[in-house]
Amino acid sequence: MSVILSARKREDHARSATKELRQNGQVPAVVYGKEKDSKSISVDSIELLKTVRDEGRNVIISLQIEGDSPVNVMLHDYQTDAIKDSLLHADFYMVNMSQEMETSVSVRLVGEPENGVIQQPLYEVTVRATPDNIPNEITVDISNKSIGDIVTVAEIGESSTYEVVEEPETVVASVLAPNTNADMEGQDETGQEPGFTGEAQSEANAD
Repeated sequence: MSVILSARKREDHARSATKELRQNGQVPAVVYGKEKDSKSISVDSIELLKTVRDEGRNVIISLQIEGDSPVNVMLHDYQTDAIKDSLLHADFYMVNMSQEMETSVSVRLVGEPENGVIQQPLYEVTVRATPDNIPNEITVDISNKSIGDIVTVAEIGESSTYEVVEEPETVVASVLAPNTNADMEGQDETGQEPGFTGEAQSEANAD
């Protein structure tokens, strides 16, 4: 099921026009697809952030561009200003709902190990699926793990709706012995990935 997001066509690409868009709560964006002409648009910043935070990065969006027929898209990339916690630019990719595609999906560890400290070197895996079968995230239970244990891609498990496209022996997480009490303090034992915030980008790069 897709969510609806309204968009306006954007014809003026001057920096002053782009700045005015952002001041009015809009995000300059581009929508494109395989063998499709790209279109410059703008969307409401708050609505886009709310959609991604509520539904996940891989949600299917029915983009309602004024004067055009709705198109199914996914958020392919975005640029943010980390200081202002605001969006600068977004890229949407038009998807074919009947055709498989590859995309990155977050891996979230759940539970706590029996002992030790969790280290998670892999926060995302690539999966192949039709757009409506791409999961928002993949969870891995680590509650039965202890010092010396590792979690590999092979342990993520198989699904009838998507395929994990990674080497099975790739390490997702491991349980290490803490060196000192100080090592335990401030350690993120859940290994959760940070939220919807990218690196700060200059407005000049995002125009």
